[in-house]
Amino acid sequence: MAEAKKRVLVTGHLGYVGAVTTRVLTEAGLDVTGCDIDLFPVADFPTAGRMVDVPNIGKDVRDLTPADLEGFDAVVQLAALSNDPLGQLRPGATDAINHLGALHTAECAKAAGVERFLFASSCSNYGKAGENFVDETSPLNPQTEYGESKVRAEASLSKLADDSFTPVFLRFATAYGASPRLRLDIVLNNLVAYALTTGEIRLLSDGTPWRPIVHVEDMARSFLTMLDQPADVVRAQAFNICRTDNNYQIRDIARVVAEVVPGSKLAISPDASPDNRSYRVSSAKIEKAIPGFALKWTAKTGAEQIYRAAKDFGMTEEHLSAKNFIRLRQLEALIAAGEIDETFRRVATA
Repeated sequence: MAEAKKRVLVTGHLGYVGAVTTRVLTEAGLDVTGCDIDLFPVADFPTAGRMVDVPNIGKDVRDLTPADLEGFDAVVQLAALSNDPLGQLRPGATDAINHLGALHTAECAKAAGVERFLFASSCSNYGKAGENFVDETSPLNPQTEYGESKVRAEASLSKLADDSFTPVFLRFATAYGASPRLRLDIVLNNLVAYALTTGEIRLLSDGTPWRPIVHVEDMARSFLTMLDQPADVVRAQAFNICRTDNNYQIRDIARVVAEVVPGSKLAISPDASPDNRSYRVSSAKIEKAIPGFALKWTAKTGAEQIYRAAKDFGMTEEHLSAKNFIRLRQLEALIAAGEIDETFRRVATA
């Protein structure tokens, strides 16, 4: 008799990372269900590949019940306000979704007998760390509400861990790469889009801060890897998801983009100022804990992928500030249209 497929719930499966994660998990033979209220359909980017159609619970994660999670083997928690500008838009809502929403989902999962909870955390937790490499034992020093919400979530989720429930914290580096639900409000994607549409690689800071970066497909593959690790190796553990050799100063990412996009040139904004968020991240822990674990993508291969997909899409300069690929613009538009309220909940229609 064939072994039953592992059942996995992916919250936020219609988002930037979720769209790729759903595809990767489905292609690996898992039985995937999503949970998303679909705030970003305008981010359709078909030249990055197809959206995989899976069942959708269709609830805000804050409204899930244990009954919704019965029968699942694992939860991948991606649902969140996804970056610093969104975090500052409504700071209270950021904590309510990224921290308390994740905790609520995990409590429902544990009550329903789900064994594993993979939480998408962030290297933003390290915040202002300077020139030295940081690892999972380093002090956390978040500089934004987004980072603070992820730190609080890790602390709260840790308290749920026991022999029957295994939360795992994947501290992702700054994302990049093509997705069917594209974002241009992240550094490498943004620089490629500017280079393609304007001929300029536009830096809004002085380019000196350090950032680790990770391709969205490698993020998805890391969830797949963590589903199968022994519980006693990963339970209540944080893992940096990056490559130690993929830490860059922002100006070095810009130079990579210049190599990839023909005719582009670097342009530093006259209003550029230092960014106090700067951190270099080590990947030694996950490489030791999971022999053979390796990330595939580099800044150059990712920039090449984005460039090809954006060119085939017909990206224009208007896309750089439109709601299509800038999450803050879309949420502001939904609030203005009365489709979501100030807490980012869908407004019921008659």
